[in-house]
Amino acid sequence: MGSKYLTISLGTALKYYKRDDVQRAILDCADDKEVAISYSGKGYGKRPDVLKYPRDILELVKKGATSFHCSEELWYNPLSVVTGMKPQELNELRKGWDLLLDIDCPELEYSKIAAELLVQALHHYDVKHVSVKFSGNHGFHIGVPFEAFPETVAGKKVKDLFPEGPKRIAIFLQEKIRSFLAERLLQLHQLDVIAKNIGKQAPDLVKDGKFDPFEVLDIDTVLIASRHLYRMPWSLNEKSGLVSIVITPDQILSFKKDNATTDKVKPELRFMDRSEVIPGEAKRLFVEAFDFNPEIEEPTINDNKPKEFEPVGEAISEEFFPPCILNIKKGLDDGKKRAVLVLINFLSSVGWSYSMIEEYIKKWNEKNPDPLREVYIQGQLKYYKLKKKAVLPPNCDNKAYMIDLGVCKPDGLCKRIKNPVNYAIGRDRMSKLQNKKQAKKKSVKTVQSSKPEPL
Repeated sequence: MGSKYLTISLGTALKYYKRDDVQRAILDCADDKEVAISYSGKGYGKRPDVLKYPRDILELVKKGATSFHCSEELWYNPLSVVTGMKPQELNELRKGWDLLLDIDCPELEYSKIAAELLVQALHHYDVKHVSVKFSGNHGFHIGVPFEAFPETVAGKKVKDLFPEGPKRIAIFLQEKIRSFLAERLLQLHQLDVIAKNIGKQAPDLVKDGKFDPFEVLDIDTVLIASRHLYRMPWSLNEKSGLVSIVITPDQILSFKKDNATTDKVKPELRFMDRSEVIPGEAKRLFVEAFDFNPEIEEPTINDNKPKEFEPVGEAISEEFFPPCILNIKKGLDDGKKRAVLVLINFLSSVGWSYSMIEEYIKKWNEKNPDPLREVYIQGQLKYYKLKKKAVLPPNCDNKAYMIDLGVCKPDGLCKRIKNPVNYAIGRDRMSKLQNKKQAKKKSVKTVQSSKPEPL
């Protein structure tokens, strides 16, 4: 697997980012936001960081920066935010959060339909001021500023309901547009054509006898997590060389990628324009989303109450690992940080020692087209070592992990287990039981062969 990133030359980046209108447009979105700098899509600069002046952008580009990313959360002082803070500490620093819905699909035309339906759904729930921007590659970002939400609901400060708040809203809206999205996609193309366009087989798009449009595209409810970043408006996208431009909702269906080339960009529209938002206009949306039924499983390493697990006494051999873990081992293009969490928790739960886990993850990371930085790997291993307790990896049905990473390729045993660790333990036990049976049979044969022949 090769890298999915283009080479954006220093000259191209400088020519674009030296424009005053581009610098002002990017800075307009940086207030109270944590910012991270991407260097050719291969790594980020120090975190936390901020952008304050136009010259900051140009100086960073001279050092190799190709794109700029900002947090969904709004902070009193973004530079005070550090990794490992407790939820209460983050709540004290957080001013609020913007709702950011990330639509992604290999086929842009399908993303357009989903984006339009999401905007319509938001309008239906009285949210008038909705922002839209092209991600720069295959999808769109739909935004609602924090000011649109009520300050409190049921006695709770809405600013503290992160990431639970935006996750519930995203899942709620996804279900509200599901049937409409399925109908619109099938009006555009037949099922086999849809499958071909996104690189899947037609049966993969059917669940319980019905076409599931969310097997075609994602509305990202997974990465809505504390300190999650998204590409800033008017920033370049390393995978396409295009600009993440802001458009009006009525421009979604007519949008063409040619509109996002650097020579055509005119940053006149604002993303998350707070000046025109009616305070509390999204209250109905918020309340109904929280009344919606689905439970939300927190997919971050900072879960308040992770499920502790007593690891097995003896390290289970890799030959008994489930397909998902073996598929992760082959290397990943995307989702590597989530994969690190999965691997550490899985390996520790099946009896592997710290040194074995460290070596396994190091070798895995070398197979990734764009390996994670060593400092990140060591940070996660250090976190695990400090916990001194094994924690189960996410369950198999947690879409945030195995399914979303594209590594869930179940075999016959997978259908009978809930967690990858259960698979490994089950196969290990079956193997030991089989070995005992074979040893018993061998013992019986030995005894029988030792009996004297009858006269």
